[in-house]
Amino acid sequence: MIKLGAVYLLAGLVFAAFAVLSAMDRNNGKRIGNAVFWALVATSFLAGDHIGDLGNGVLVLGLALIAGLGLLGRGEPATTSTEDRRALAERFGEKLFIPALTLPVVVAFGVLVLKPVTIGGVPLLDPKQATLISLALAAVIAVGVGLILLRQPLMSPLQEGRRLMDTVGWAALLPQMLAALGAVFAIAGVGELIGQLVTSYIPMDARLTAVAVYCLGMAGFTMIMGNAFAAFPVMTAGIGLPILIKQFGGDPAVVASIGMLSGFCGTLMTPLAANFNLVPAALLELPDRYAVIKAQIPTALPLLIANVILMYVLAF
Repeated sequence: MIKLGAVYLLAGLVFAAFAVLSAMDRNNGKRIGNAVFWALVATSFLAGDHIGDLGNGVLVLGLALIAGLGLLGRGEPATTSTEDRRALAERFGEKLFIPALTLPVVVAFGVLVLKPVTIGGVPLLDPKQATLISLALAAVIAVGVGLILLRQPLMSPLQEGRRLMDTVGWAALLPQMLAALGAVFAIAGVGELIGQLVTSYIPMDARLTAVAVYCLGMAGFTMIMGNAFAAFPVMTAGIGLPILIKQFGGDPAVVASIGMLSGFCGTLMTPLAANFNLVPAALLELPDRYAVIKAQIPTALPLLIANVILMYVLAF
């Protein structure tokens, strides 16, 4: 059976390659910092299960120390120039979308065709992780399709990947860390504590008030944590489940789905959601790193108000 460990192995090998290539990049004055940073990330994927909680904690502190001291820098990979990429785009045109379109096709094939396959009574793919395993397989196949289509050197995917990671920097790991933080908060009972604090200062005997507190709280806590998936278990355990669902009899599906939408409104307005807000600004080299957030606020606020109204109308 192919399990999630295969995906971790693949990711670890990719980050290990980034570390080696960074160490060899003499044009980058901070190549040692980059090499150590990506080597630590590779270690977390390749040996995270073996070094224990203390080892992983030290590893995370090392990552934070390197990033906090400004030891990361952008390298100059041996890859195509801007002019070369523009020429390739003009030459291949719409064919450039083929590798990208390969991803959903392979993922669908993996989930619909490979997931039910069994060998000797054992599933080929771990049924609980079939989608993620299929996505990893799709990424490998899409890279192969791109190499064949564009006729680029075998090292170009790794060099381009390193260039992307150097551009994004430490923010590339922020979603993973924030998701882990949400799990820690949920286990520690932060949701119940928030529920107690809210009910102590805000009367929850009115349904509209409870709906507004939950939706606005999902957005606000998402802005604090940077990830709606991290905020969801905390706010739902504190307000959504005990008050909206149990006390007022709200539809769990509606409460959960609109609650997540409210969290996504917070995602649009926080710099901690690096993969949505800071990363695009870095990739586009915008002069204002918060330009994406400023452009999204006029959309996020009306949507958040609409979520409050929709939950109040549809959930009860």
